[in-house]
Amino acid sequence: MSTFKEEITLENPVDATNAVNGIIKETEVRRLTVNALVDTGAWTLVMNEETRAKLGLRILGSSRSEVANGAVETGSLTEPVTIYWKDRFTACTAFVLPNETEVLFGALPMEGMDLIVSPKREEVVGAHGDKPLRIVK
Repeated sequence: MSTFKEEITLENPVDATNAVNGIIKETEVRRLTVNALVDTGAWTLVMNEETRAKLGLRILGSSRSEVANGAVETGSLTEPVTIYWKDRFTACTAFVLPNETEVLFGALPMEGMDLIVSPKREEVVGAHGDKPLRIVK
């Protein structure tokens, strides 16, 4: 299967809450729509420092992770970011790699939205059809 990208929107949830509470205007909520590389081998959402800064996400700590070429790199972990794909959404921490050139749409946010990769169609699809099914037990 070849690589492919999906359009997702990333949103700062603190800004969104502040907008709901009237502290900032809705137009001030920091959001980015990106064509993210679908990467089921990536643990979570991966971005570079520039993307993190544009979204205004706080750094909560650091972590070492193995990247695709087998190297171990240290990156930062952010506070949760809200991720939207079509009519679905989830929130998770992002892993910030300084030299990453694109956003990686990893396994954790895809699982959070009940999504899978269709190898035949080479696209992201709902694991249980058009509406997400939350497995809670």
